[in-house]
Amino acid sequence: MAFRVPTANLSVVNLTCRLENPAKCNNFKKMVKQALEGPLKDILGFTEQQVVSFDFNSDTHSSTFDAWDGTALNDHFVKLISWYDNKFGYSNRVVDLMSHMASKE
Repeated sequence: MAFRVPTANLSVVNLTCRLENPAKCNNFKKMVKQALEGPLKDILGFTEQQVVSFDFNSDTHSSTFDAWDGTALNDHFVKLISWYDNKFGYSNRVVDLMSHMASKE
């Protein structure tokens, strides 16, 4: 798999993991979807579409899990992909933090 991210503000995480305990790639997708309904709601995104870097321009999520490009070589070796807008996602988390701080006054 090759990545070309020809934009100034978009990037991708290509996380490759060797697992001690066996796990299926679909299990990771299910876990991410569960987190999206709970503590990571509105922070982490999820897509099963075929996407390119520009699709995430001005995305409000801190990162968007790319279920389409995630893969497993076997039950002990997985590759997880997540896209993000360096500036827009961060800016939205700062707004979240300011809103949280204002609610504590």
